[in-house]
Amino acid sequence: MTNSIRLGIATCLLGEQVRWDGGHKRDEFLVGTVAPHVEWVPVCPEEESGMGVPRPPVRLEQDPHGATRMVDPKSGKDHTAAMTRFSKQRVRALADEELDGYVLKKDSPSCGMERVRLHAEKGMPVRKGVGLFAAELLARFPHLPIEEEGRLNDPGLRENFFERVFAYRRLRQLFIGRWKSGDVVRFHTAEKMLLLAHDPQGYRALGRLVAAVKTVPRADFQTQYSSAFMTVMRKLATPRKHVNVLQHMQGHFSDQLDAAARAELSSLIEDFGHGLVPLIAPVTLFRHYVRRFDVPYLADQSYLEPHPKELMLRNHA
Repeated sequence: MTNSIRLGIATCLLGEQVRWDGGHKRDEFLVGTVAPHVEWVPVCPEEESGMGVPRPPVRLEQDPHGATRMVDPKSGKDHTAAMTRFSKQRVRALADEELDGYVLKKDSPSCGMERVRLHAEKGMPVRKGVGLFAAELLARFPHLPIEEEGRLNDPGLRENFFERVFAYRRLRQLFIGRWKSGDVVRFHTAEKMLLLAHDPQGYRALGRLVAAVKTVPRADFQTQYSSAFMTVMRKLATPRKHVNVLQHMQGHFSDQLDAAARAELSSLIEDFGHGLVPLIAPVTLFRHYVRRFDVPYLADQSYLEPHPKELMLRNHA
């Protein structure tokens, strides 16, 4: 496994002029803020499949049998078979790229993950299509963190995506080589607070699976745990769940903090819960106390630093 986080990405988002009109859709957050922390694996299905640049624009159409087609509306040329063939081959090749996530281009007839315009013979187009390449990608990698760049403008969705990306990398590292049951227990313990912030019930179900690790065939356990872990991580962490986690962690300092320090920490957690300060505020104070009082259990929790601080994903109120 490489040391770098590797993200697949729609090539146009990097500023490459591969779109149908010869333009691009450079995303400043991805190219500026994220780029120093990842290695990009760019893919432009339409350009790479031989459609050329520039090229006539295509769209998704629903045929009379309900199937989705990729069609040039002016000439009527049908690109479905060629794009489907390319997508299967390209997605198969991506399995060797050790991807930790993927950023797709919204609204694209090849790369759109959801709500792509789907045209019927009559009536207005409806936003229920999925790009042909995106459909293959989602089917082949059901647990890979995949998101559209447009949805990454939402702070909560952005944080969730990158939490999943880095969690997915840690999960893959766990199952490299001849892992042991003790490795699983240590991993699950270190992910406890992060999992609780996403889905407490899902965390408890994972715990039951971990408790039975020695009774489940290795391959089956790896599949079941990986699937359940990424399903939990897909749930959005909410302020209320974060508050529960922070209060739980606060209990580890009941003997070390004096009354004034406990009151300050409680107030900061309450302010976060009311939306007055961002999550990074109480988390930073917790990091300070973990270092000051040397609390190994909390020091190992991925919750305290699930992704590089330079991404500033927890800085929004």
